[in-house]
Amino acid sequence: MSINEVPPPAQTRSWRSHSIRAGEVRPAGAHACAAGYSWAPLRHHARTGRFVSVAHGLYRLRDYPSSPREEIVAAWLRVGPDALVSHQAALELLDLADIIPDAIHVTVPRARRSLSRPPGAAIHTTTRPIAPGDVIVRGGIRLTAPARTIADVAQVGLAPDQVVRAAREALDRGLTTPERLRASARGRGRRVERLIEDALSRVAT
Repeated sequence: MSINEVPPPAQTRSWRSHSIRAGEVRPAGAHACAAGYSWAPLRHHARTGRFVSVAHGLYRLRDYPSSPREEIVAAWLRVGPDALVSHQAALELLDLADIIPDAIHVTVPRARRSLSRPPGAAIHTTTRPIAPGDVIVRGGIRLTAPARTIADVAQVGLAPDQVVRAAREALDRGLTTPERLRASARGRGRRVERLIEDALSRVAT
């Protein structure tokens, strides 16, 4: 069945049920085809305005409002299903620091280090296993959990006062614990471990 044969309410339900996590951004290609939509009707509805292009190969339904996080969602979806929004971008989504990220930071396994970088994105690769406790979902977006996020930004050189603020906010709001912060810092080198311990000591005073 082509998309032209689907009544609008059913069409919307189908898009919702086959959408990728983020809610307002709809992917073209394999996921759209899995929902029963081929490239031809996708192009047709993009031309007529029913689907709004937010990035190359990514669409949202016209009736879904745009989001301030649309650029983050688009970059994350284009990197792939195993990607996590991370580092400063995750801090922003978690509201743990008063910073404006210089890019949309995304982390993937080291095996994917050769992937193309979407415009405006910074790709981080990791050999550290991504445990279930390292991942949370906010607004449909997969991102690094607070403890891992704080250790990540400490490792890449975020200003110590911002690391302390992030740790304080996360602890005060019950988003993490000192034990989780220490576990996330472990194995990243003495500088990161010292910075996390310093942040915890300053939070405690």
